[in-house]
Amino acid sequence: MQVSVKTFDQLTTKELYQILRLRSEVFVVEQDCVYQDLDNKDQKALHVIGVKNDDIVAYTRIFKPGDYFENVSIGRVVVSSDQRKYGLGKHIMQSSLDTIDARFPNKPIEISAQTYLLKFYTELGFNAIGEEYLEDGIPHKRMLKN
Repeated sequence: MQVSVKTFDQLTTKELYQILRLRSEVFVVEQDCVYQDLDNKDQKALHVIGVKNDDIVAYTRIFKPGDYFENVSIGRVVVSSDQRKYGLGKHIMQSSLDTIDARFPNKPIEISAQTYLLKFYTELGFNAIGEEYLEDGIPHKRMLKN
């Protein structure tokens, strides 16, 4: 998988379409969660894009401190269902962490993690903080990486 990082304005129409399609396939259809994915935050985000055979198969978005949480944050972490067995989730997250290290050195990173993925994020150095809460009907937990 090849990974690139782009601002919103650097995304091509094809890339934006594939990103939104992937997010919809997983977060809306697969997870059966009706929510507003187009939240007017993509314009502020850095987009970390994983491409395999000309298709976007993994993705995250990164926010600088204050644009989403008080800290730097990563969200919309997604991997195409047919690609999860290849470890692309860890690959796209490590690319996201590397991007943060380069652009926002020595800053804590905060995420809102789906509870069933706590082990995945703990293995990447995140620690759960606070109580579990529902976000769009799905149990989540806030996590922090210093």
